[in-house]
Amino acid sequence: MPGSSPRRKNSSGPADAAVPHFHGHRDRLRARFREAGAEALADYELLELLLFRAIPRRDVKPIAKGLLAKFGSFAEVVAAPEARLKEVAGLGEAAIVELKVVHAAASRFARGEIRRRPVLASWSAVIDYCRTAMGFAEVEQFRILFLDKRNQLIADEVQQRGTVDHTPVYPREVVKRALELSATAVVLVHNHPSGDPTPSQADIQMTKAIVEVATPLGIAVHDHIIVGKSGHASLKGLKLI
Repeated sequence: MPGSSPRRKNSSGPADAAVPHFHGHRDRLRARFREAGAEALADYELLELLLFRAIPRRDVKPIAKGLLAKFGSFAEVVAAPEARLKEVAGLGEAAIVELKVVHAAASRFARGEIRRRPVLASWSAVIDYCRTAMGFAEVEQFRILFLDKRNQLIADEVQQRGTVDHTPVYPREVVKRALELSATAVVLVHNHPSGDPTPSQADIQMTKAIVEVATPLGIAVHDHIIVGKSGHASLKGLKLI
């Protein structure tokens, strides 16, 4: 009617009903992250933050909790193979890319830490990098860190990929590549997908075979590190080489 005031929608009307309930949750979670930092957030909440951009119109908390139920921890989620991530309901290609970018960024950051100073002087950073790069992989990988005479990193290469419990390694190929790079020392690294980093007899024998080929050519084998979900083992620390 003329002269009457316009009708207002009350707080429970259709206009408010159109706003998904999780929008306020997203704002609150972002605010907690800004103000209190990542340590104040549970693993599933940190995963929610990663999923917000890729999944803008859904409540991602159930997806985040589903990921943790399937893989176990934040680190295991971002390191999980894409094929297994695709098995999680509600997780599309865009969300998987977000997770893999985080894993790649973590690996690159850790590798940067060991490039800045001699490897033997930053051993904890070397261990962190190895665990980040391959500690949660589902198949065995054999990686070599090639070092110069100052024990600084020349190259970091995955030489072989194998099965869940075996990777073929050829000592002469390892030494050949070291000579090509003019490396004077190497650190051998591989992972145990079972999670237990305890060296097997085959691991010990393979390491000794590489040492036997490398030593006469002036190439030192500083260590062989085995990484897994539950930690790491050093063959040098165990006095096995």
